[in-house]
Amino acid sequence: MTTTYPSSVSVADRKISGICATLVGALSLVMVPLYFVYSGPPPADNVLSRNLITVAVFTVFLIFTTALRRVLGGSLASDIASTAGLVYAAMTLVAASLETGVALQYPDGSKDPTIDGPLANGMALLHGPIARALVVTFLIALAIEVHRSGVLPSWVRTGSVVLAVVNLAFVPSLFFGMDPENFYAANGWGSTASVGMVNMLWIGAIGVALLRGQGRK
Repeated sequence: MTTTYPSSVSVADRKISGICATLVGALSLVMVPLYFVYSGPPPADNVLSRNLITVAVFTVFLIFTTALRRVLGGSLASDIASTAGLVYAAMTLVAASLETGVALQYPDGSKDPTIDGPLANGMALLHGPIARALVVTFLIALAIEVHRSGVLPSWVRTGSVVLAVVNLAFVPSLFFGMDPENFYAANGWGSTASVGMVNMLWIGAIGVALLRGQGRK
């Protein structure tokens, strides 16, 4: 059994946000595994491909967060969620640009853009602690608005809080070095790609709820 949205929420806004969120989750299943294909420096084609997908994912994510604000309403929590999502998307696109720049400068694949050069050190903070803090802000604000309005089912609220705690736990990872094989390093496989993929799959799950027209049960 599902319940309908308040009359102030347009069907178009709900469908756009739901479709975009679902696409984010689906495209992430293609994007994130490309980071784990090679144990050493990846070839330029791999770097360019995964970052092209990143551009697509976060362009769609921008549309999702904008439409989601209209679905959630004009409350402070919805404004915070939307703003955090937009900043997160913009920051990730900047990081993707820096990563791609390394592949373009070294097309022979001799450099790993996630660990080699000063850009890698700068990207570690963007992909890691800053990204985690912005996701925490987005998820907590979303959970507050869902609790207040019931515009999405209660499992979205609960899951968002749990995932926010997981992301928060990775914020101090900048104190644990730059070894990508270390799960908890600033650029480690746990604190960046793995938790990032979980976040994007969660966005996809929210998209399913939006498309099904579920409210609080």
